Amino acid sequence: MDVSEQQRQFPLDVDRVTGILNQISLLGGLTDEQLRRIFPLLGSSRHEKGSVIFEQGGRPTHIYIVQSGRIKMVVEVDGTAMELIEFGTGQCFGETSVIGIQPHSATALAVEDTELIILSRDALHSLYKTDKDIFGMVVLNIAREACRRLYHTDEILLHYALSRNGGR
Repeated sequence: MDVSEQQRQFPLDVDRVTGILNQISLLGGLTDEQLRRIFPLLGSSRHEKGSVIFEQGGRPTHIYIVQSGRIKMVVEVDGTAMELIEFGTGQCFGETSVIGIQPHSATALAVEDTELIILSRDALHSLYKTDKDIFGMVVLNIAREACRRLYHTDEILLHYALSRNGGR
């Protein structure tokens, strides 16, 4: 079970979301009418500094968008914890695990008191049945975000490889 299922979930305060809407790539390209249809599917959760949102190896149940605060992703390799990335307002995480139907590859921790917007895997799949246009746009946005992260990771690996080989 995802740690997030143990956290108390609240209805989404739509007025607070509209202020950061232009920062949420997951909802990019949706019309005002489509946003009105997806907002009822979104929830929110609050997490205190240091709390675990989900654990590495856990079953993905939600896509998360940072409404306020910061989240860091930490992966444990051979007993050593390594920080991978931090997410701030408007950024999403957990989406590739939900779409890829894979266990979480890292643990998500609240760096500070944080509020998250959440979209359950079940709600996302319900969109496939009820509104394929919204579903398609959200999945396309997830694919774009995954490609951006992959591109960034490739740059880091290339820089690392070049520095290890003396720049050759």
